[in-house]
Amino acid sequence: MKILVVGGGGREHAIIMKLAESPKVDKIYCTPGNGGISRYAECFSVSATDIDGVVALAKQLSVDMVVVAPDDPLVLGMVDALNDEGFMTFGPNKAAAIIEGSKAFSKELMKKYNIPTAGYETFSDSNAAIAYLKEKNSYPAVIKADGLALGKGVIIAQNEDEAVEAVKSMIDGKQFGESSTTVVIEEFLTGPEISVLSFTDGKVVVPMVSSMDHKRALDGDKGLNTGGMGTIAPNPFYTEEIAKECMEKIFIPTMNAMNAEGRTFKGCLYFGLMATESGVKVIEYNCRFGDPETQVVLPLLETDLYDIFEAVYKGTLSDIEVKWKNECCACVVLASGGYPVKYEKGKEIFGLDDKGQADGVFVYHAGTKYENGTFYTSGGRVLGVTANAPTLTEALEKSYSAIDSGITFEKAHCRRDIGKTAVSQA
Repeated sequence: MKILVVGGGGREHAIIMKLAESPKVDKIYCTPGNGGISRYAECFSVSATDIDGVVALAKQLSVDMVVVAPDDPLVLGMVDALNDEGFMTFGPNKAAAIIEGSKAFSKELMKKYNIPTAGYETFSDSNAAIAYLKEKNSYPAVIKADGLALGKGVIIAQNEDEAVEAVKSMIDGKQFGESSTTVVIEEFLTGPEISVLSFTDGKVVVPMVSSMDHKRALDGDKGLNTGGMGTIAPNPFYTEEIAKECMEKIFIPTMNAMNAEGRTFKGCLYFGLMATESGVKVIEYNCRFGDPETQVVLPLLETDLYDIFEAVYKGTLSDIEVKWKNECCACVVLASGGYPVKYEKGKEIFGLDDKGQADGVFVYHAGTKYENGTFYTSGGRVLGVTANAPTLTEALEKSYSAIDSGITFEKAHCRRDIGKTAVSQA
């Protein structure tokens, strides 16, 4: 089989390295890819959001399957365009991808079908939103841009001044463009956060191994929100009891709700959850593999990923037994100095072999380029140094040891407390 993967980050690198293990996959292409991905797949320069360009590339390469990994092209309808041309695809169509593309839609869906989530209201008028905030007078308050905002469209306001500023900058100032002309204001929930990615063909939901992301830039969950500074799996807060509760009250009801709305979801449906004192609640849905959650989930997968993708497309997921290794996995992100605000690119990366890897770990490239046999930085999040081991403590030790033994670049930084709360819980 020849497969084209759309995207160019650490998530796509993890998907490609797992697909490369399949005896059924002969050739992998990627667009636009990155330096590390180019060592495992033939890369092209078509943008991940160029629907016509990707369709033309798929035709040119005569591929057997296209995997659309990022949120933007899914929400824009890339899968629909590929399906119209007869391509087998992995990823939801435009009608289903709205579950991430519009937070207002997803909140209304949960309200309509009694799926547990935080209390909320939706606004497109800043004065009405501010009046609501003053009436509630409850802080912290969560203010979310309705549309996609590169994972940065959520403000947790600690007081009225911060909340008013967030509303004005989003709705009136269009801080995130059209994505923030509508906002969702939510009650603030507390409890451990849990990420559960799942495979679904619209008939069954097959949860993957749970994971825990670390969004803040600095140790102790301080600093600005980022796209994710590291992950661990499985998440020790996701007990068997909680897993059962989620399947009964969240996972299956969500699949059924999307079917009832005529928006059958086929692909990877991501559940961002919080285990509150009053039960598990949905913080957000994503219509695709999470990043960097994918980097710790897929290394634990035993079943052939190509077989799963094909079964999701054909609606035969119930015929496959999805198996997982009885291990733990940890991913530590090496980021550029200054990320997530201002950072420099083009720094030479040391400590990697010709494939962009290092002994004893998986090195997933998020923001790299490869020129004349050398890897250079080309983004904020640069590498995800990832390891499997029988215990989480051992997996973390392997990841940090690989970094400390020489995987680095000028002004590189990483959090030193990835998985700390999970280790203490376990």
